[in-house]
Amino acid sequence: MNMVPPSFTAAPGTTARATFAGSSANTTSMRWAALSDAANVVALLAGIEPERPTPEVRNFPALIRDAEAWRRDQAENGVADLAAVMEPGITALLAINARGTDPKAAAMALWREFVAARSAILALLPAGSGASPRRIG
Repeated sequence: MNMVPPSFTAAPGTTARATFAGSSANTTSMRWAALSDAANVVALLAGIEPERPTPEVRNFPALIRDAEAWRRDQAENGVADLAAVMEPGITALLAINARGTDPKAAAMALWREFVAARSAILALLPAGSGASPRRIG
């Protein structure tokens, strides 16, 4: 095959992480959306009503994309870390539920962890970034 490979370069200021034609931002955006869906499942298992996402939560990927590089890096790491916590947590909750055991207490603990981590990630947004991303044009 005679295909020109997409750009594959190291992210500025890092040596271990690379971006693949902008996939870092896309990955963060997809993980963020998946985390919101996972949080809704946890909320239901905890017996609480899932939250309606605020504009800040809904627009986080676009808002953080406009932030300084260090904020973006910290947000990417935070989202990846939260996903790493939620994946086995959801698996455990579903296994508990499948056995017929009440998962509410465990789900509530995971819900609290999620809310605290999400708040820390949202705190990375620059002050005054607003609830909607910058528009070009």
